[in-house]
Amino acid sequence: MSKPKAKERPMLFSGPMVRALLDGRKTQTRRRLDAWTEEPLAYVEAGAIEALDADDRPYRWPRTHAVGDRLWVREAWKAHSTFEGVPPRDVPPSRVFYLADDSYSPSGSRGRPSVFMPRWASRLTLTVTDVRVERLQDISKPDAIAEGLIQLRTTRRWVASKGDQYLGYAHADPRVVYGWLWNTINGDGAWEANPWVAAYTFTIANRNIEAETA
Repeated sequence: MSKPKAKERPMLFSGPMVRALLDGRKTQTRRRLDAWTEEPLAYVEAGAIEALDADDRPYRWPRTHAVGDRLWVREAWKAHSTFEGVPPRDVPPSRVFYLADDSYSPSGSRGRPSVFMPRWASRLTLTVTDVRVERLQDISKPDAIAEGLIQLRTTRRWVASKGDQYLGYAHADPRVVYGWLWNTINGDGAWEANPWVAAYTFTIANRNIEAETA
């Protein structure tokens, strides 16, 4: 297949991973492919994830991204209290408070899940530069670090978030820490299941995708 036309799509991130993006620590993310087989059903061709149908014809794997795609980050947020009773889709462009930040957020406004963040409210834009299909546990130490881990100054151990060391979640091997992080996000046993994943590398722009386009 020919190289696909670049697309613009949303991608959800948790609070700790948003902070890692803002700090520039996170330049990779992995998303599970719906392929529970010993051999991969998907492969990378011209920067996109493809597979073969029953007639051996290639098709684009659903819900995946390709090199050149631009992803606007969705994160947990609050609208101004003026719009407290307004559905997310009807909130007009206005001041937004991000739950991943430590800064003040209005007490009269409730937090809204990342899935409901409108495009105009996004403050981070990612451009995909590399795509791979691999087993989750095949992640290398450098790639695990690129998932946004933090190295402690005193012990040189790795953690997923500040303070995790006090909960017993610090380790010398970043792959182990990433395994804990994966289970935190995807549920107990998700790392041990070792699924096929799409591994994306990207650059980060600290601005809305519309400003990125302009």
